[in-house]
Amino acid sequence: MQKDSSKKLHSSAIQEKIDHAHHLYQVCGHSLMQDASIHAFLRKLRDCIENTNQTMLSLGVVAECRNCEEKEGGSCCGAGIENKYDAVLLLINLLLGGSLHNHEPVGNSCYFLGKNGCKLTARHVLCVNYICEKLQKKLTREQLIGLQTCAGEELDTLFFLHEAIKKRLRAKP
Repeated sequence: MQKDSSKKLHSSAIQEKIDHAHHLYQVCGHSLMQDASIHAFLRKLRDCIENTNQTMLSLGVVAECRNCEEKEGGSCCGAGIENKYDAVLLLINLLLGGSLHNHEPVGNSCYFLGKNGCKLTARHVLCVNYICEKLQKKLTREQLIGLQTCAGEELDTLFFLHEAIKKRLRAKP
């Protein structure tokens, strides 16, 4: 019974952040998109995310993670990871055209994990940067460096965008 109440507590906490992100999007979304710097960061972030995703796909990381989730009893995307997300990171997903609606957690997994992986476009540093021991052993040193390089560029861009948005939000009355 405690697991169910704990899951509900986590769901309500993330739901509050999602609601806050939607509110920020309604109030500030248009003006944020009109800001040249933020718009440029969003464009660059979209490209970086695509590069990281393509690298993960070509290296077999996506297949390994799916196999781990489906056949080995669960991936690294465990319940509670969603609590790392703040309203600004969720807002960034909305600014990128994503949706925060209809996310139903699958089993004992992160709130944002769906049948085909993460439902978010912009993900937390932990989600982008983590490479399990199994993958570390499977990938060559050069492959790991390539993956970490593109993931690092994605995370740097996300950080600067996140900070730029927070600065704009603080400036708004």
